[in-house]
Amino acid sequence: MSREPDTGVPDPQGDPIDGDPIDGGPVDGGPVDGVQGAERRRADAHEASRLVSFGLRPRLVPARDPDYRDLVRRYLREAEFAALTQAIAAGLGLVVLDVSERAGLVPAGADDSAFAVRIGDYARRAGGEHRAADRLLHALAQLAVAALAYPRPADLADASYVGRVSVHGVDAFVRETCRLLAERTADDLNTDPPVDAPRLEAAWRLYSRRTSTGTTRDARRLAGSTTGIIARAMNFLVESGCLVPVGDEAGGTYRTTPRYQVQVRELAADAAFEELLALGVVTVTDGAGSVRVLVDEPALLETTPAGEAADV
Repeated sequence: MSREPDTGVPDPQGDPIDGDPIDGGPVDGGPVDGVQGAERRRADAHEASRLVSFGLRPRLVPARDPDYRDLVRRYLREAEFAALTQAIAAGLGLVVLDVSERAGLVPAGADDSAFAVRIGDYARRAGGEHRAADRLLHALAQLAVAALAYPRPADLADASYVGRVSVHGVDAFVRETCRLLAERTADDLNTDPPVDAPRLEAAWRLYSRRTSTGTTRDARRLAGSTTGIIARAMNFLVESGCLVPVGDEAGGTYRTTPRYQVQVRELAADAAFEELLALGVVTVTDGAGSVRVLVDEPALLETTPAGEAADV
């Protein structure tokens, strides 16, 4: 007599659901395997979420946390785990810019993300400024720091490169750029101005007219001075895991981190910095990841006042 087909429903004799015809145990792909697979997927999602969480702690690096280091290595080793991590980050409104053992996971906020940093928000966080002029100067300071931290395309491509910037060095760089832009504007009076000329003019005129230094009654640096704005920009980058203080000389000197290198390399693709790119003093190229000075004079980085060049 032939055996009745298995319908998956136990008969009165107690045949197990999807049971093996010989010993009654589960067949491959049965409920036990399904439970184990679900548990494994939950564990993977948990680990991927932990990796994203580590990346949101900007001053933490894998070398200082063995769990972070192990998760980074798994990301680099397992394509499926990397894809899962990226999907979780995307669900949070984040883009994974890069993952490496030196920098860890480096995220950036998408346009509509709660993690996105806009220049207006940054200016208020940095010093409480609400005027458009102050926002413009804060944007100028951020972009100038990036340009001086990695002045050559090769610096962005070299993972071992460490840049050094100072408050006075950045201020001297921007003021020299403003002078060159003023000269170029004067030379072009008889030609049609470029479309972005009003913004260019506004940028260098604002910076040139703002005092470089100044102190309050209790000897603190004047927040509205250009060196005060640059110092706030650098402090913000320290909090963001992009710079590390190394000394007080030249108004404050800092070194770059691998995390900052990744962010500057991706600057052209980051919508949070669109306002910076439109200022016209310094800019980045396309996604190749090189930073260049807008003005053509090669002496720009070499014409700072005596004693300032060493501060950069």
